[in-house]
Amino acid sequence: MPTPKAIFLDMDGTLLNHDNQVTERTKDVIKQIRAKGIKVFVATGRGNEEIYPTAPDDFEIDGFISSNGMSGYLSGRKLFEYTLPVKLVKEVIIKARTHQVYYELFPTQGACLAERQDYPYFSKETYEPKPESVGINEWTERLESMEQAIEWVDKIEEGQYSKFYFFSKEQAHIQSWGAVLASLQETLPFSTSSSTPHNIELMVAGKNKATAIEEFLAELAIDAADILVMGDSFNDVQMFALAGEAVAMKNAPKEIKDLATDVTTHTCDEEGVYHYLYSRFLTK
Repeated sequence: MPTPKAIFLDMDGTLLNHDNQVTERTKDVIKQIRAKGIKVFVATGRGNEEIYPTAPDDFEIDGFISSNGMSGYLSGRKLFEYTLPVKLVKEVIIKARTHQVYYELFPTQGACLAERQDYPYFSKETYEPKPESVGINEWTERLESMEQAIEWVDKIEEGQYSKFYFFSKEQAHIQSWGAVLASLQETLPFSTSSSTPHNIELMVAGKNKATAIEEFLAELAIDAADILVMGDSFNDVQMFALAGEAVAMKNAPKEIKDLATDVTTHTCDEEGVYHYLYSRFLTK
């Protein structure tokens, strides 16, 4: 196989284990690959503030795409940033409250927000025990959000916001909310994606990981055929279609594996990214 010029890595379920951490071996293999002249980027649904706390202190990459394509940083420089219309933000919060849907609103900078009056019904979504169908990493993140990550405010003010994240431990409830959002899309433009059956993320219309990668490639003068992407979930579908090589994680659903050109031999909890990159690029 030809050597790619750049690699784009999803985080949750891919680069991260289910403790939401980048391991030392994964960090080291990325360092060695970059030393060979291959650029390595992160492409994640996480907000800007959620990326580096998951990694060792000396973790280095060439840039990152956050919030499913809403912002991109190349070598520490902001390449692009898209924000949700104020009218949409206000309308979605009202509807989420009406339908008792857990939400996190991500500003372009700073902690995710929620209004204090919504805490009681948010709490019901994070009561133990964890449903079997909810992944441990997503459940752990919600508990951490309730305890410390969310900044609870009396009123969400007008500002620069990149995305909403919605969650329910009941799949039927999040599916019902998806229908509400689909109806709202008839009058207010936006896009949605899901990384698990228990969440929906809402972004700017027409933007996703793939559109963000295209902006990176234009800046770097790299063709999409010359990149490799790795992911595990449904918000990776567009970048799988874009890339010359698309590698699905062993822990990915069958539908994602069917879209891939290759599948890792190890899961995210078994350092799948480390094993794949090491065997592919460092054993010759």
